[in-house]
Amino acid sequence: MLQKKLAVGAAFATLTASSPVALATDVFGLEGIGAVSRGMGGTAVAQDVGPGGMLTNPATLSLEKDGSQAMVGLDLVTTDIDVRNKTTGETARSGSHGNNRGPYFAPEVAYTQRIGDLAFGIGAFARGGLGTEYGKNSFLSRGYDPISGTARDTGLENSSRLLVLDIPLAASYRVNEDFTVGASLDAMWQGLNLDLFLRTDQVGALYADGRASGGLMAPLLGMLAPGGPGLQGAHFSLSKNSPLGSGVDAWGYSGRLGMLYRVSPETRVGASYQFESQMSDMTGDAVLTAVAGDGSQMPFAGKIKIIDFRMPAKLDIGVSHRLTPQWSIAADLSRVFWKDVMKDIKVAFVANGGGDLSIQLPQNYRDQTILALGTSYVLSPAWTLRAGFRYATQALRSNTLFAVIPATPTKHLSFGFSYTLTPASRIDFAYSHAFREKMDNPGTPNAADPIEVKHSQNNATINYNVSF
Repeated sequence: MLQKKLAVGAAFATLTASSPVALATDVFGLEGIGAVSRGMGGTAVAQDVGPGGMLTNPATLSLEKDGSQAMVGLDLVTTDIDVRNKTTGETARSGSHGNNRGPYFAPEVAYTQRIGDLAFGIGAFARGGLGTEYGKNSFLSRGYDPISGTARDTGLENSSRLLVLDIPLAASYRVNEDFTVGASLDAMWQGLNLDLFLRTDQVGALYADGRASGGLMAPLLGMLAPGGPGLQGAHFSLSKNSPLGSGVDAWGYSGRLGMLYRVSPETRVGASYQFESQMSDMTGDAVLTAVAGDGSQMPFAGKIKIIDFRMPAKLDIGVSHRLTPQWSIAADLSRVFWKDVMKDIKVAFVANGGGDLSIQLPQNYRDQTILALGTSYVLSPAWTLRAGFRYATQALRSNTLFAVIPATPTKHLSFGFSYTLTPASRIDFAYSHAFREKMDNPGTPNAADPIEVKHSQNNATINYNVSF
């Protein structure tokens, strides 16, 4: 029976590894891995949150009981994103315009074992991602030709979908009764779908800033020359329009170190450091479409790379304290080093028929500080209740905000519970709400017109755990 459960979990992870995942609070990172951590605001550095703890502090694996544990789980995320054109008053709403988006599902599957002072674990978790789908009929798909002064609807998509999958192999060792160390080595996969229309003035702004170059720039700019056909804009499409698969993807690796110290029987402190991911360039097929002044479209099929797209390093410190045998509290403080990895999104395109185009889309993220607070209460032998709050400083800058990458939420409120089914099995559940965040972008190059983005979301996660 157990082998069947583990096989189902592995198959589930394989099938959903390319499935879409939505925007997350910590920019592209989920606000806690697993239902126990999620229900307590994402706290996980200095307490036992189950197998998901290996993605925050692998030393917490030693807090589990002797024996083995298997876990399968599912994240469900729904988003509410509106983009308003502050010039025209029009609104583009991210919704179910195609197969590219929500509701979003992400996998969690893991196995851990503790034998005395040594514990280890392996798993597959959605570490984070993003997702938007504005369709093809909003103002985001409208071009403008400065020669004729005409604006035209292009019927081209604006959407995004990023999934980052983390496969950790973790171990921890209890040095003595008070001190534990841990480490993990992680294989990582990331996949991206992107449909992005850049209006002529956005293309011009990127070229003027030295951010657009290559052999295809000459014909694009030549369309704006006197007597030329004019140019409404250019569109990149690197998407697979299906629930599974990504237009570009890559493999890489990362890892983390962690420690845990018992200050007293009631209090633990912990710390961990997650290394910046080392990833290959995401590669795949793409189509670059130039839209002429009269609305006619000239597609160029080719190969595309998203260069040096990485997840950041992260430093966590945390404390947990048992107030009574039933009531515990926890607090984590994190610093996420986005500035080192998200200066620009670098795109390199080579057309099959010849010609190339390189674009650097400015991002200039700030480093982010996150405070997570959580509490749990054992109501009865069967029920444990949890609640938490999470606040993050804003990593994005308004003048480089993209409508297709509005990773803006900074505040979460969560609650959850565990229900014991048998002495060897339980169900963990958590719900978290990202409060609506608003951010403006004054215009080019990342927005054609001044825009206002509003974004909130709801997230539910459920895990099934069995010990043996």
